[in-house]
Amino acid sequence: MTLLANPQESTQPAPPDIAPAGTNAESRGWFRAFMLRLHFYAGILAGPFLLIAAVSGGLYAITPQLEQAVYAKELHVPPVDRPLPLSAQVRAAMDSTGGASPIGVRPAPGPEDTTRVLFADPALGESEYRTVFVNPGTGEIRGDLTTYGSSGALPMRTWISNLHRSLNLGEPGRIYSELAASWLWVVALGGLVLWIDRIRRRRTAPRKARPPAGRARTVWLHGTTGTVMLAAFLFLSASGLTWSAHAGDNITALRTGLGWLTPTVSTALNGEASAPASDHSGHGSAAPAGAAADPAAYDAVQRIARADIITAPMIDIKSPAKAGTAWTVTEAGREWPATASAVAVDPDAGKVTSRADFKDFGLAAKLTRWAIAAHMGLLFGLPNQLVLLAVALGLAAMVVWGYVMWWKRRPTRGGAWTMGRPAPRGAFIRGHWAGVLAAMTVMVLVGMFLPLLGWSLLAFILVDTVIGEAMRRRRSPEPEAAAAELQDEALAR
Repeated sequence: MTLLANPQESTQPAPPDIAPAGTNAESRGWFRAFMLRLHFYAGILAGPFLLIAAVSGGLYAITPQLEQAVYAKELHVPPVDRPLPLSAQVRAAMDSTGGASPIGVRPAPGPEDTTRVLFADPALGESEYRTVFVNPGTGEIRGDLTTYGSSGALPMRTWISNLHRSLNLGEPGRIYSELAASWLWVVALGGLVLWIDRIRRRRTAPRKARPPAGRARTVWLHGTTGTVMLAAFLFLSASGLTWSAHAGDNITALRTGLGWLTPTVSTALNGEASAPASDHSGHGSAAPAGAAADPAAYDAVQRIARADIITAPMIDIKSPAKAGTAWTVTEAGREWPATASAVAVDPDAGKVTSRADFKDFGLAAKLTRWAIAAHMGLLFGLPNQLVLLAVALGLAAMVVWGYVMWWKRRPTRGGAWTMGRPAPRGAFIRGHWAGVLAAMTVMVLVGMFLPLLGWSLLAFILVDTVIGEAMRRRRSPEPEAAAAELQDEALAR
């Protein structure tokens, strides 16, 4: 894949647009010229966003280990052979908060782990919880921290996650990540087209005995790395867009229309259906208000759920959001082959009132959950994290290489300093009408689904076309004279 620069190895500035509009010289290869121009400007536009997303994403990939080290006191205890009843652990957490009612509990998944008791706090933001960490063996309070989402991200991981998603600027900052995710697949596929074209052209050129050097070597590194990591870039772009503000809404609407949403349980005790669950609970979900519940009910709910389909070590127990509704127990682990089965429980009746077994999920719902877990580096544990880190470093290196190629290709003589000219301006509108019409149709459809990509692409075409036509009209030499001057200058050098 190539980014920001023309894959041609020549270090000479590109020749001026000397052919009259509408001639065969211009219309031939218009799509390649347009792709060169688009790839160049897409790199200029999205390069900084992609670099930030790559660095912050790579950092996020290693946060599980960082959390274990930074928050060891809150997360771990000496091995517990006989834990206290869950109700006793909940009471200990309630006493430490002045008697507040919890909205959920995550029992210790292992003998060396703490139990998390979650409380709603109006002073916190959306999807944030006040979480008390309890030693399941003694009831000792090990810590009191703010966690984020049902993934239970602790403050450090939350900060890095928000940096990756919104530059820690809130909703306005999400425009950055959506632009990066929207353009990543365009730049990746466009670069692949140009790289294949470069290989095809080199087959007809004389072979060089020595390895490439200078800018040509940078082009080779850039293109080879992009080709090797193409599938990973496309995956990150597609899965990342599901979290975006504008495109994410369209993706959710599409999944809803196709029936691809994750099944959920009904919490209504009269049998009414509940809204479908979000697949992005790892990055936050609305905190229920919670209804006051007897801590003893946690023992009964856990026992009933464990007797049904809930077998995963890590589970989330949610108290009723309001009176007259059921408790919910959901498998929370995201590592392979973890499932996401859930049950709704009526502890008074001592039975499960609704269930959603992961094995009955549709393929689309399963793939969505697995893709999101893989994007977060949770699906395959350490190997998943290392792959994400390698991809992040590769993407960051490609952005840097792209700017290096741009800098080496910049004009060093003649007129004012410019951004370089990888291909003639206005190539899009001077192509064959059928190709232009087909390309416009595709861009309109993509723009409707990915609004930020559509508007920025439209701005690119308009600006590039206007500047190209203005420069063409202002150019004083006739085409034949310009060509002759260019040839004389080449001979003189």
